Amino acid sequence: MIAEGKPAPTFRLPGSDGKAHALEDYRGRAVVLYFYPKDDTPGCTKEACGFRDAHDEIRALGAEVLGVSTDSVADHGRFAAKYDLPFTLLSDEDRGMLKAYGAWGEKSMYGKTYEGILRSTVVIGPDGTVLRHWPKVTGAAQHPEEVLAFLKSQGG
Repeated sequence: MIAEGKPAPTFRLPGSDGKAHALEDYRGRAVVLYFYPKDDTPGCTKEACGFRDAHDEIRALGAEVLGVSTDSVADHGRFAAKYDLPFTLLSDEDRGMLKAYGAWGEKSMYGKTYEGILRSTVVIGPDGTVLRHWPKVTGAAQHPEEVLAFLKSQGG
């Protein structure tokens, strides 16, 4: 499970850019991992576009953004192209990373419970430790600004 101040779980997943991405590839830079339920759905699109709009500022603060869901690399590619997303979307079809990061669990809608992706975000420091964890993101459209504010508070 994720805990602030502890090492982040390692991962290696295919990305929307056609490359494999691993946590160790980002050593020396902070990483914003945001977990979202589904490409091209209203809340997920608002969140992705928020990270897109804040992307230059986030990068200027020394951080990289990676979005993660169970959608395929092909779906991610279409979603990224449609909304001009400047960051990579990772495909975790077997849910291993989602589970390691506490982003897979019980959800409920219309009185029914089911397993799914829990909208959440983790900021990992340049040394691989968890700096901040939002286990339950509400207000997907505003969340990227909250992440940006956190990064600014860290001194960038």
